[in-house]
Amino acid sequence: MKARIYQPAKNAMQSGTGNSRRWVLEFEPAAPKQIDPIMGWTGSGDTRGQLKLRFETQAEAEAYAARNGIPYEVKAVHRKKRIIQAYSDNFK
Repeated sequence: MKARIYQPAKNAMQSGTGNSRRWVLEFEPAAPKQIDPIMGWTGSGDTRGQLKLRFETQAEAEAYAARNGIPYEVKAVHRKKRIIQAYSDNFK
């Protein structure tokens, strides 16, 4: 089962970059989710889909995957550069 290593995007409810600097190792789903015919709930027998491991650096996440024999793929980080400007710059 393949894993993804990435840095999550910041939450839409926060203005800073808190909790977006850590790296996450998350397993890709092994099988599609199924709908239970009686209750209508969505579920899967894949328990690795519930795991989300967090690491301080990308190197730590890659080392963990290599140590445990997990094939992985690193997703690129797409971030906008923040431009800090004064309020009066809006009226130039």
